[in-house]
Amino acid sequence: MPGSIKKNTYVDVETPAAMKQESDITTKPAPAGPDQLPGRVAETAIRIGVLALLLFWCFQIIKPFIVTVLWGAIIAVAIHPVYRTLVDLLQGRRRLAAILLSVGFLILLLVPTVLLTKLLVENVKTLAESFHHGQITIPPPPEGVKGWPVIGDFVARIWTLASTNLSEALKLLQPQFKALGVWLLNVAASAGIGIIMFVFAFIIAGVFLTHSSGSHELAHRIAKRLVGERGDDFANLAEATIRSVARGVLGVAVIQALLAGLGFMAAGVPGAGIWTLMCLITAVVQVGVGPIVIPAIIYVFATGTTLTAVAFLVWSVLVMVIDNVLKPLLMGRGIDVPMLVIFLGAIGGMLLSGIVGLFVGAIVLALGYKLFQTWLHAEPSTQQ
Repeated sequence: MPGSIKKNTYVDVETPAAMKQESDITTKPAPAGPDQLPGRVAETAIRIGVLALLLFWCFQIIKPFIVTVLWGAIIAVAIHPVYRTLVDLLQGRRRLAAILLSVGFLILLLVPTVLLTKLLVENVKTLAESFHHGQITIPPPPEGVKGWPVIGDFVARIWTLASTNLSEALKLLQPQFKALGVWLLNVAASAGIGIIMFVFAFIIAGVFLTHSSGSHELAHRIAKRLVGERGDDFANLAEATIRSVARGVLGVAVIQALLAGLGFMAAGVPGAGIWTLMCLITAVVQVGVGPIVIPAIIYVFATGTTLTAVAFLVWSVLVMVIDNVLKPLLMGRGIDVPMLVIFLGAIGGMLLSGIVGLFVGAIVLALGYKLFQTWLHAEPSTQQ
C-alpha cells in the first residue's frame, strides 16, 4: 500500500571463511586422550622398527656389491668424455659405444694386470717356500751400517745374525715377519677376486654409460634433496673431483706401475710381481715409484750385464718422470686435493677392501674432503 513501510528481511548467508572455519572444526580429529596415547606411540614405534629392519636388510643384501658398484660408477664418470666422443663418431649409438669402450679399457688394463697378478702369486709362493726350506742367503752387512743413528747397532746385529743363521734371526723378528707374511698371502689370495671385481666394475660402468642421461639427472636430484638449492653445484663438484682424481692420480699410478712391472720382468728382477704391487701402492699415495725402482736399478747394475742395466736405467728414469707429464694433462683445473688425503684414503681403502679399495678409498676420501671444504666455506642460508 502506498505510504506503508515495508519490513526489511535479512538472509543469513555464511561467508566462505566462516564455512571453512566450521569445516575445519568439524573435521579436525579430536586430541588423543591419555588412554589412546600409548597405543599410538606403540604403533609409530612398530612402523619405524619395520622400516629400519627393511633398510638394514636391504643394506646387508647389497653390501658385498657396494665397492664394485661404486668402482663402476667412478670408472663411468672418469671415461664419460671419451664415451661422448665415441657416441658422436658412431652417430648416436649409445649402447654400442658403451660396449666398445668398456671392452677396450678392460682388455687394455686386464691383460697386463693378469700377467702381473700371476707373477705376484708365483713370487709369494716362491718366497714362502724359500723361507720354509732355508734356501735364502743373505750377505753380511757393510761396515757403515753400525754408524746409522738410533737403529744402527740393532740393524747390524740382526743383519749379521741373518747372514750366518737365518732361522735364529727370523725367530727374533717372528711377529713382524708373521704379520708381513699374512698380509702378502692375503694380497695374493685376493688377487683373483680383485680381477673379477675389475671385470664386473667395467660391466657396471658400461651400464651407467648407456643410461648416462638418467644417471646424471638422478645424481643431481639426490644432491638437491640433500643440500637444497646448491645441489647442482655439489653434484658438479663431485663429478669434477672424481674425474680429476681418477685420471690424474689413479690413472697415472696404474700406468707407472704397469710400465715399472714390465721393466722388472724384462730386466729379470726377482719378485717382479711384488715390486710392481709396491710401485702401485707408492704411486697411488703420491710417494712415487722411485723408492722401489732405484733399489732395483742398483740390483740390475750389480748382477746384470752392462747393456741390460743401462737399458733398465733409461726405462726406469722415464717411468719415474712420466707422472710430471701426464698429471697436468689428465687432472682438471682447480681440483687440488692434499697428498695426505689421498694417502689415507688409499691405505684405508686397501685395508678395508683389498686392491680395489686402494682406488676407491682414495677417490671417496678426496670427494668427501672437497665437498666438506666447499660446504665449510659456503655462505650460510638466511632463509627461515
